[in-house]
Amino acid sequence: MKLIIAIVQDEDAPNLIDVLMKNNYGVTKLASTGGFLKSGNTTLLIGVEKEKVDEVIKIIEELCQSRKQVTTSPSLTTLSPGVYVPYPVEVQVGGATIFVVDVDCFEKV
Repeated sequence: MKLIIAIVQDEDAPNLIDVLMKNNYGVTKLASTGGFLKSGNTTLLIGVEKEKVDEVIKIIEELCQSRKQVTTSPSLTTLSPGVYVPYPVEVQVGGATIFVVDVDCFEKV
C-alpha cells in the first residue's frame, strides 16, 4: 500500500475529490494554508495499492493545472519608517504538491 498526500488549491479540490471518488478512490480531505500567499489549500490523503499510484497522479495532474494570479505584496517604503505599501505581483498558483509514502499497515475498521 501507498499513501498519496496531495496538496492542491482550494478551488481545484472539489472537482478532484469528485473524480477520485467516481473512480473508487477513498479520499480524506484536510484544510490547510499555504505559506507564501497564505491562501487556502486542501490536503488530500489517498490510500492506494502500489499499482494504482500512477493512475491517481495522472488524475491529479489533469485536474490541478497551474495558472498565474496577481496578488499584492507589501513593500517597505522610504516615505516613513515601518510603512508598507502593497504592490501587485504576478505569481504562479495551482498545480499540486504530491508525496507518495510507503504504508506499513492499513486497516479499515
